[in-house]
Amino acid sequence: MTKNSFLKGAFILGMAGVIANILGAIFRIPLGRIIGSEGMGYYQAVFPIYIMLLNISAAGFPTAISQLVSQRIALKDYKGAHNIFKTSFLVLFSVGFISFLILFVGADYIVNNILKSPKAYYSMKATAPALLLVPIMSTFRGYFQGRQDMTPTAVSQIMEQLGRVAIGICLAFILLPKGTELAAAGASFGATTGVILGTLYIVFVYIKKKSTIKEEISSSQVYKQETKSQIVKKLLSIAIPITIGSTILPIMNLIDSTMVIGRLQSVGYSYDEANVLFGQLTGMAASLINFPYTITTALSMSMVPSISYFYTIKDNEGLSNNIKTGVRVALLIGLPASFGLAVLSTPFMQMLYPNEPSSVGQMLLYLSMCVVLLGLIQAFTAVLQGIEKTHIPVINLSIGAIFKVALTYILIAIPSLNVKGAPVASLISYIVILILNYRYIKKHVNVEFEPVYFIVKPLMSAAIMAVLVSISYNIVLIFAGNTVACLVSVVVGGVGYGLALIKTNSISKEEILMMPKGEKLYKIVSKIS
Repeated sequence: MTKNSFLKGAFILGMAGVIANILGAIFRIPLGRIIGSEGMGYYQAVFPIYIMLLNISAAGFPTAISQLVSQRIALKDYKGAHNIFKTSFLVLFSVGFISFLILFVGADYIVNNILKSPKAYYSMKATAPALLLVPIMSTFRGYFQGRQDMTPTAVSQIMEQLGRVAIGICLAFILLPKGTELAAAGASFGATTGVILGTLYIVFVYIKKKSTIKEEISSSQVYKQETKSQIVKKLLSIAIPITIGSTILPIMNLIDSTMVIGRLQSVGYSYDEANVLFGQLTGMAASLINFPYTITTALSMSMVPSISYFYTIKDNEGLSNNIKTGVRVALLIGLPASFGLAVLSTPFMQMLYPNEPSSVGQMLLYLSMCVVLLGLIQAFTAVLQGIEKTHIPVINLSIGAIFKVALTYILIAIPSLNVKGAPVASLISYIVILILNYRYIKKHVNVEFEPVYFIVKPLMSAAIMAVLVSISYNIVLIFAGNTVACLVSVVVGGVGYGLALIKTNSISKEEILMMPKGEKLYKIVSKIS
């Protein structure tokens, strides 16, 4: 493993995540037209429980497996790494089987007594088999990620989403004559079909690489014999905190879901007014931070096995190098996303939701600064997970959540802020979490973050980009509509940001070479600079 090799993996996972998100967003448009609001109600009813059970097997376990596998590979213990994979497979298969039974056998009870939506019965039945296969796919993903091979995970993500979209829409259309309930179930079965395709692909890749894996196992220089119970104990001790730590955005959203409407009503808003404001905040403005969040999530997933590798072999230089690169890349992604969303907050909202008031743009403005903080928190969390301090992010997240609850309660009651108090509370909470994570890393890891290289230069580049975006938007708006002006300014901003990074020496040769097609990219950069 080379220093900063995780960047290629992060790029691959990031692009796969963006593509999967785009496919998911596209999926809802034709689906809504086919099954209507009634069918969408049945379709959506099953997903909160499905996602909750899915996160148990898909959130923390792949990262935990990748960390344990990476540690064994660092010591040239390929046999031990494969033993971890096999044991993890048995554990996650058991988790998946239990989750499947809960949803499939308990479907009647759940839809009638918990969801209060009896007609979602077939949709729940159709979704349940996915829970049987996702843990299996997660095991293979974790194993390959631990080997710093991110392509199988990325391709399986895209295949999973493609299957969900194509099969889900086709089945919904075919089954519509038989009733909306069955059409919604057909759409739900798309998720199961997608998981089947993703699993088949990643198993195929494993079989294809089996001969190479066997050669590695036979060449193991050491082999640390561990019982299944020892491996399971390690796996759970890492996976559970990671699962909790990965819920930072959902937890903040959950706090908003449980507090915002009630708090607005307590200070004089009617239920309908409060519900509208909440919908504008969470359903419209907040949705735009998902794309940069997807990319920084991919970065953190790729960082964990890499940091764990250098931590295990006690290569302090490699460890420091990977930490600094990961944090810088999180900044280089998060800063332009935050600045761009801030400058175009109102234009973006007008483009996407032309019938909504301009106040929705103000909500996005407040949320925009959360993007760079989230990216940094994810990077610092990956560092702490990689150095076997998985409990620290959980503790810090809990402290941040306490701040979030208190501040949301206080700030929403301020008339000039009202619902905008929620994103302000999130912003302050993220700062608290970030500072706590940073202090722990500084205390326990010998790494220096040079202010000019890490803060000043990236800030300059993002500020230049923001100015270019603002100027280009206002010029194009004179000759074309808001939508064209937004799209053109995004392109101008992207190009301008790249040039600003080069001209201010904010990105190093080594970092460029670590990217996919890095050599070609570096030649282009050299000519420009």
